[in-house]
Amino acid sequence: MSIEARLQELGIELPQAAAPVASYVPVVVQSNFAHVSGQLPFVGGELVTGRLGENVSLDEGMAAARACGLMILAQLKAAGVPLDKVQRVVKLGAFVNSTADFVDQPKVANGASELMFDVFGEAGRHARAAVGVPSLPLDAAVEVDAIIALSSE
Repeated sequence: MSIEARLQELGIELPQAAAPVASYVPVVVQSNFAHVSGQLPFVGGELVTGRLGENVSLDEGMAAARACGLMILAQLKAAGVPLDKVQRVVKLGAFVNSTADFVDQPKVANGASELMFDVFGEAGRHARAAVGVPSLPLDAAVEVDAIIALSSE
């Protein structure tokens, strides 16, 4: 089954790829790896803002991380990388805008991790970092970046 068919089966429609907010490119493909810059969470066209442990719930944080994962896929497509070329999701880095006493960053990051498994199956299982940070660009609640291995075919 193609990844596009899998997305349809899951009822997933990818968002429009967001434009960079600073001096960088969203995706760099080098030596069969796609390095995807940190993506912010847009749900219903709106940026999810705020801080976990303060004014964003765990469920909202997980949904925000999932939205970052969807944006990663959208950025790959916008860069001309067919999703069927994804050989493996190698690593995700999840940055969670959180208070000093919030300790569920890994649970928040699961929103993106579980999406990758749902879409790519075993090839979606990956290494990961999930860290709390005191702030993110535009007051985003979560930011996720990715390293994706691509087939050479």
